[in-house]
Amino acid sequence: MAKIQVSVKINGDAYEILVQPWQSLLSALRDELQLTGTKEGCSNGNCGACTVNLDGRTADSCLVLAAECDGAEVTTVEGLAKEGELDPVQKAFIKYGALQCGFCTPGFLMSTRYLLDHNPNPTEFEIRLGIAGNLCRCTGYDKIVRAIQAVAAGEF
Repeated sequence: MAKIQVSVKINGDAYEILVQPWQSLLSALRDELQLTGTKEGCSNGNCGACTVNLDGRTADSCLVLAAECDGAEVTTVEGLAKEGELDPVQKAFIKYGALQCGFCTPGFLMSTRYLLDHNPNPTEFEIRLGIAGNLCRCTGYDKIVRAIQAVAAGEF
């Protein structure tokens, strides 16, 4: 089957990539562009490890066809840091120990950045709702919630 050419902006840079018609955005990011920060967990949209920002909204990149992203803007976890400076969310996750194995962390970071961009002062309930699409088997969520609260409180 013939590959499809896709023009996409990823982390502020323009790319022209060739993808299979069935290839997921996750696969294109990891296999075609070597942006391996986005993780493959469940491959069916349940775990959130592959969360990216797609045209201003969070999306499970395992559920989006790369071919659908022609003309889109995508931000991955690699795009959070600016000019070598970690995003406040990244700093908070480190300080508060909101990660252990780190596999789910990229998805949590992307969901958290989206949440705080749209609700800079969320309640604990709103935080938990905002990260509900992300699963972690290691941390138990409390440290993640505390890290997000610290960013919202202006600690970072």
